[in-house]
Amino acid sequence: MLNLIGRCRCFSAELHSSIAFLSIDSSAILRWHRSMTTSKRVQDRSKKKRVHDLEIVTEKHKILSKVLLIFEVLKQEPQQVISIRELDHYRRQINLPKPHKISAFLRKSPKLFEMYKDDRGILWCGMTKEAEDLVQEEEAIIKQHSDKAAELVTRMLMMSIDKRLALDKIVHFRRDLGLPMDFRNHWVRRFPNHFRVVQPFKPYDESEYLELVNWKSSWAMTELERQALGVMHAPDDHVAGPLSLSFPMKFPPDYKQVLSRYKGKIEDFQKREYLSPYADAMELKAGTLEFNKRAVAVMHELLSFTIGKRLVTDYLTHFRKEFVMPQKLMRLLLKHFGIFYVSERGKRFHVFLNSAYEGSELIEKHPLIVWREKVLSFVGYRKKKERMDTLKDFQEFEDDDLFENESEDESVQVENDKQTMCSLEGDFLETESEMEIDEVCSAYRE
Repeated sequence: MLNLIGRCRCFSAELHSSIAFLSIDSSAILRWHRSMTTSKRVQDRSKKKRVHDLEIVTEKHKILSKVLLIFEVLKQEPQQVISIRELDHYRRQINLPKPHKISAFLRKSPKLFEMYKDDRGILWCGMTKEAEDLVQEEEAIIKQHSDKAAELVTRMLMMSIDKRLALDKIVHFRRDLGLPMDFRNHWVRRFPNHFRVVQPFKPYDESEYLELVNWKSSWAMTELERQALGVMHAPDDHVAGPLSLSFPMKFPPDYKQVLSRYKGKIEDFQKREYLSPYADAMELKAGTLEFNKRAVAVMHELLSFTIGKRLVTDYLTHFRKEFVMPQKLMRLLLKHFGIFYVSERGKRFHVFLNSAYEGSELIEKHPLIVWREKVLSFVGYRKKKERMDTLKDFQEFEDDDLFENESEDESVQVENDKQTMCSLEGDFLETESEMEIDEVCSAYRE
């Protein structure tokens, strides 16, 4: 009995010793884990590289995209009105996570949206007269610039390795290129001399593709070449080949130390010859300097196509294979921060073409950009300050009063329109970025 008690005491002492060791070890592991994770946060590591003016542009886009999607949802309704309950089906596309109330967001813009309850107490939403006029104005602008949009889509096909792209991928560029809502089903068939819709090429592939019909040599010239030569189009016998043009670069004032440190590398990069995005790049070896500089040229060209000179980075990564770009595309974007600026606000990263901006303003504004600025001027009421000019203003707009306790209409279950959901899914669905954080941080360390 005494022997048993002694063994129990010995076991107890060993147990306390093990627990103490585990406690120390676990705390050490926790500290190590924190150092490995928090130090790798892009937002933390890149604070010194943020460009405040372009962050404001990102915040404007986050607000505007919500408004534009609601416009498009309402446009597809027979009477251009929808119940709040049914509008809630689009919560993910609008990027308004719970517990935020959609009705609270709508009430922030009484000049654009009006709400009312019917006899059954169901809450409905519609557009104001000002909003209806704005929607008609947008349609007119898109129609007026339709030929130019067709040219840009054709040039994307000319840049692609197989001269065809999946429609599901092109739809991500719809708003950025100024394409209409009926892009997928009708618009693509209005230009049979440029491209055509073809069926899947692989078994079990349900996607449709847009395929190039005619190669236009006069379009096989980059925007940089056009600017350098002062021409709108190349000659009809133009042949895309090696280029030696430097990329326009723009750095914030506080980048002086970085510039002095990497001046030699930047100059070497700018002097290096590269292959035109419209030339055949199959012989280029991935990872080489020539391969990477051509990839920069492709990204520069795609961003030049967009009306806002910015894109969600995921949209670029979708085309890595088609445009022969590196697997670690984000690393390349961050490395060439004089050419591109990457904003990490929100769930998805945005990449800007630096040279296209002066502060937070585009140097050359597409009519659709002017239109969107007009829409944004109708968003929200401010008591003492009507304009939202700072990053804090836009953050306050998104955060204020979104948690107010009001009851949404729960009395009617409306079946979701799947076709409408599909047509809008590609434009505004906000998901986590596919970029690996480790990749981004590695690029910042370089």
